[in-house]
Amino acid sequence: MLLFVQQIQAQNQYELNSAWKCNPIKSTKESGEVISSPSFSLRNWKPAVVPGTVLTSMLANKEVPDPFYGMNNEKIPDIYNTGREYYTYWFAKDFKESIPADGSEVWLKFRGINYSCDVFLNGKKVNQKVFEGMFLRQSFNITKFLTKDGNNRLAVIVYPPYTVGNANGGQGGDGTIAKNVSLQYTAGWDWIRPIRDRNTGIWDKVYIEKTGKVNLKDPHVITLVPEKRMPDAIQKPAIIKASADLENPSSQKVEGTLVYTIDGMKVSKKVILPPNSTTTVSLADLSLKNPRLWWPAGYGKQELYDTKFEFIVNDKVSDQEAVKVGVREIQTDWNAHTASRQIYVNGQKVFIKGGNWIISDAMLRFTDERYDAEIRFHRDMNLNLIRIWGGALVERPEFYAACDKYGMLVFQDFWMSGDCNGRWVDPMKKEDQWTRRNYPDNHQLFLESAADMIKMVRNHASLAIWCGGNEITPPEDILIPLRDEILPKLDGTRWFIDYSNSDEMSFNSLGGNGDGPYGIQPLDVFWNQRTFPFNSEVGSVGTGDYESLKRFIPKENLVVPYHDANQKPDSVWTYHTYTGVGYNEFINPYGKPKDIKDFGLKAQLVNYDQYRGLIEGFSSHIWDWYTGLIIWKTQNPWTAMRGQMYDYYLDPNACLYGLRNGGELVHIMANPVDGMLMMVNNDFKARRNLMLVAKAYKIDGTVKEITQVFTYIEASSVKKILSVKKVLDEIGAEDGSFLSLQLLDENKQIVSDNMYWYPNAKGEYTGLQKMKAAENLKVSVKSIASGKVQVTLTNPANNPIAFFNRVSLVDATSKERILPVFYNDNYVSIAPGAEKTIIIDNVPLQTKSQVSIEGWNYALKYFNVN
Repeated sequence: MLLFVQQIQAQNQYELNSAWKCNPIKSTKESGEVISSPSFSLRNWKPAVVPGTVLTSMLANKEVPDPFYGMNNEKIPDIYNTGREYYTYWFAKDFKESIPADGSEVWLKFRGINYSCDVFLNGKKVNQKVFEGMFLRQSFNITKFLTKDGNNRLAVIVYPPYTVGNANGGQGGDGTIAKNVSLQYTAGWDWIRPIRDRNTGIWDKVYIEKTGKVNLKDPHVITLVPEKRMPDAIQKPAIIKASADLENPSSQKVEGTLVYTIDGMKVSKKVILPPNSTTTVSLADLSLKNPRLWWPAGYGKQELYDTKFEFIVNDKVSDQEAVKVGVREIQTDWNAHTASRQIYVNGQKVFIKGGNWIISDAMLRFTDERYDAEIRFHRDMNLNLIRIWGGALVERPEFYAACDKYGMLVFQDFWMSGDCNGRWVDPMKKEDQWTRRNYPDNHQLFLESAADMIKMVRNHASLAIWCGGNEITPPEDILIPLRDEILPKLDGTRWFIDYSNSDEMSFNSLGGNGDGPYGIQPLDVFWNQRTFPFNSEVGSVGTGDYESLKRFIPKENLVVPYHDANQKPDSVWTYHTYTGVGYNEFINPYGKPKDIKDFGLKAQLVNYDQYRGLIEGFSSHIWDWYTGLIIWKTQNPWTAMRGQMYDYYLDPNACLYGLRNGGELVHIMANPVDGMLMMVNNDFKARRNLMLVAKAYKIDGTVKEITQVFTYIEASSVKKILSVKKVLDEIGAEDGSFLSLQLLDENKQIVSDNMYWYPNAKGEYTGLQKMKAAENLKVSVKSIASGKVQVTLTNPANNPIAFFNRVSLVDATSKERILPVFYNDNYVSIAPGAEKTIIIDNVPLQTKSQVSIEGWNYALKYFNVN
């Protein structure tokens, strides 16, 4: 093994992410050769946002209003009406980089431009042909273009997609946006309005990289974990396979050694690289003893190894790449009983509880911090998978890094949708199904882009499934090479399905109703009506509360959104995709909302009940009807009100906590139809000596003990216990009732805690409407660690239930919620004589904050943090 290796300066990489300037082409007369000359004045050019889009730069320069607020998006010209030139822009950036004195190479790297561009540096054109395609990285050797004094000017002209599409209100507008290899949602969908520039710009990162004679690219690590494993056990060895691409841009052959390091062990291989070539080099397999395995959220730790690839020439490191590796193996097989695919991680069968994801921000304003917060929310929902919907993109490495960290498996679609790509007859579409079936126009670009994106994210442990498209397969001349050549060659370790609700994933032959249902449902639908056995899309509500709504709805429009025959919904609510009629049907039994704040609170009751009921209903049939479900959808990249567990501003609503409660790894629940108490165990091990405590409460807090009994449940199973319907019917006929269910372990610690509220015999919550105030609720708030606050709610024995309390961290002066903040539970109900503890995490240390508590029968109060 090589020793005393000198690491040369030429390995450095840095990002060009500030001090960019931009100017529209319509007011730019000079050529790229002139603009890229360091002597050309940019004095009259505007500051630009890079990474970013034309629209983000216009917004930063206050040329357009915030399109996420109110009806502002209607005030911004749409590219379909203005023509492409209106959003065609020059971007320019000065940077310091000298010609290397030691024969090293300097590279200019783009991770994403939408949609095509020409690149100029110091008066010369860099690209030989037009750089086209939103999902294609490009790297240019710019060594010979650099100036002698090190003062360089980069200029890039960015053109919008070739076909921008008419945003006519259809899904993907008139569909023609799909002629490009780009985003489809930008022409509008039923959860978003059109993005006016169609996300034109240098939307992803730009780097300068310095290497030695050889550029090391796209390292690849495969981990094989044979046999069935258990978390926290002494593990048998895992097999590590490693390779990398080595680019020799010189006219001379280069001899060197490729070295891979993991956990202190090294594997190396000597190679000879031909001139002007890129060579894929595979290293010998490595046996990793007692590996620290990576597991999905809830099942074990998310262990990651820091690994490194180096290429060494004459005892100097020419280039190196670092990779974080999660040692795990994904397997699938067919469950003949359910007629669907089931997923294994490290040999253990995992019931999939997933959420559909669009994109972090509709204007592509991606940050590590936002990715981290959103993925953490999904982990906190007790989900274990995120599906990236096909009308968006292959997510960024920073997204995947957060999924690696929090244990979220990823189901990654490629860029197809049934709406734009011709699955259905659609009068909103410009072209017929046969024509749309062959979108995009450039199939070879699609395949090149797919191959490049596979290389970009394939090392992430979280990536579990590749999918050809949303609800439709790619055309055959894309599907076949993608499935049979590109994926086996560049990955070969993950399940590939041809489209998101394919028969290969979920064969609907056993009396099911397909995917969905979408929208608010009576809870018995989730428990009793069978759907696709691996359901890729189900669910669809998520309106926020008053604090959330007022962030993007103008004051004059903050009215209760009644939807009946005599009153049309407010236009701003409609614009932000409020799904109205269903909410009213479910809110009105709590009493017609008095005002918008009352509406927001009652909407949260519906939200919590819906998503707890959804995940419980599917869980009650694990391995019998279902092998998995993916909720449509769990987040919004815009200020919409369709399907979200938290709003665009990262404020969670009650959907998140209903889902979190119902999706516990070990959970106690009650069937809403027959009152059957059931336990579900999603864990890999049986749970013995659990005590079930079941109590019913009248509205005034009077308790009726139902049972207190030891029980058990086998691994990965569901179990019926007893029905409580008769008890609940008797005590709740007039005013409704509560049901408290708890599972305690051998140490009397709570494993599962679940409280239901029920209407009276007429389906109305009359009892809730006349509940006495829980005014004697005792509250303790204290800091317990850096960035953490503990809130303890204690309800005296003579109090009524303290029902549905929202705990919020707020700014002490403005009383506005501090975002994002994470709560281990929320919208909590505390029985008489009981206590609840909530931990608030991610508390900013520099902000003077308070904790607010407001519940159904507890008036808003603020508490200082001790």
